[in-house]
Amino acid sequence: MKISLGYRLFAAVLLAILTVAGAGGLLLRQNVLDSFGDYAVAIELDRLGELSASLAAQYRRQGDWSFLPPIDARGAWIGGELARLQALRSRRVPPVEPVGPVAPVEPAPPLAPAPPAPPAPPAPPLPPLPPPAIPSIGKSAGPRQALHERITLQDADGRYLAGHRPAALPLVRRPIEVDGRTVAYLGVARSHRPSDAMAYAFLDQLQRSLWQIGAVAVILSALAATLLARHFRRPIERLARGAATLSSGDYAVRLPHDRSDELGDLARHFNALAERLDQAETARRQWVADTSHELRTPLAVLRAQLEAIQDGVRQATPETIDSMRRQVLALNKLIDELYALARADVGALACRREPLDLWRLTLQESGEFSARFDAAGLVLDTGAAPARATVLADSDRMRQVLANLFENSLRYTAAGGALRIGAHADAGHLHIVFDDSAPGVPDAALARLGERFYRVDASRSRAHGGAGLGLALCRRLLEAQGAALAFAHSPLGGLRVTVSMPLAGEEGR
Repeated sequence: MKISLGYRLFAAVLLAILTVAGAGGLLLRQNVLDSFGDYAVAIELDRLGELSASLAAQYRRQGDWSFLPPIDARGAWIGGELARLQALRSRRVPPVEPVGPVAPVEPAPPLAPAPPAPPAPPAPPLPPLPPPAIPSIGKSAGPRQALHERITLQDADGRYLAGHRPAALPLVRRPIEVDGRTVAYLGVARSHRPSDAMAYAFLDQLQRSLWQIGAVAVILSALAATLLARHFRRPIERLARGAATLSSGDYAVRLPHDRSDELGDLARHFNALAERLDQAETARRQWVADTSHELRTPLAVLRAQLEAIQDGVRQATPETIDSMRRQVLALNKLIDELYALARADVGALACRREPLDLWRLTLQESGEFSARFDAAGLVLDTGAAPARATVLADSDRMRQVLANLFENSLRYTAAGGALRIGAHADAGHLHIVFDDSAPGVPDAALARLGERFYRVDASRSRAHGGAGLGLALCRRLLEAQGAALAFAHSPLGGLRVTVSMPLAGEEGR
């Protein structure tokens, strides 16, 4: 089932708000109960002022605590003392307000004596008053200890005298002073479950407010989800439409990338991907066009010569047959290069890497081209041998690379020029350097050398022959063996080509 981004954001924001509200409510409830518990104990101590005064008066008369009952009766003695004080307070007669003088009344005539009334039966004795408990208003959190069950009397050194024996509950104390001297402490232990009416009234109000907070949370979540969904949906929809357009083959699509968040980064990466695909498609089309053209040229020459022989325009002389043979060889070379490049692209180019003295192989290959260089009026110069020249490479592939490099210099170096070959080893690599003389290569063309079918206009054009695959094939053959090919301007005025390959025993360093 598909769930839209707006609903997901709404659920996430609502859950976050309700979680924060619920956690805040629980924390507030706990703090309120704890705070009102301390407040209730302080009020209870204030209510025991009369008991403190009574204990101080008795201590002043006796001079010590000898008036306390035996130790086994002291646990309930505080409750009895509170009951006694409450009884005394209830029997007190309130003072009569003074009244003004009353007018004299004339004496009434004497009445006849009444017969004597029978004596009234004695009144039944009053039941003993129960120990007072702390007043409780509102609902309670559960069973609680009465006040007289939580009162403790301790001497000045903190030793137990009477009342509740101190336990694990915290004890709040107040001193009892006689003549400016602390003689005892009257303490009250906190209840396990405080039930102050103000606390529960506040919590009831809070619970009612939480429903209002929940309703507001739903509204705010819907509003925030709507705004966030609108904020994120537009770039996501643009990205989805762009991906659909890209998948249909239109690589010119681009997305606005003015955002500074992750969606902006995603749009920039999308544009980079579209650019790469566009370049790849352009290169593919160019590759097909160039391949077709390069194959068409020798085939057209062969067809023309064969048709001329058929029509009797030309005779099948050895020269004509040799010309057709050269076209077939050129066509065969082109097909071989295309095949090698295709196998390199899919990683199927076979290379048998063995220890090989690359400098010696370079000298051998240069000897094969020396006669052609002399015929072209070019000087072939080789430098000194490097200290180390053994690499792991395929000798047949390296001969193919060297032959292409010599062929490239032979074709594109002006008569009267030179090709200088040098070598040096450093940082675990052997570098074979080919420097030829003018004409040179423009700066803009250096970065494109090695691309398939690429030719430098003017100086290095089709007029010199070749399909523009030699340097591209050299690069792929070297990469398949862990080597590299680099191009730069030559100090002789032409092109510098550098072959860099790890020395034997240095591949993993």
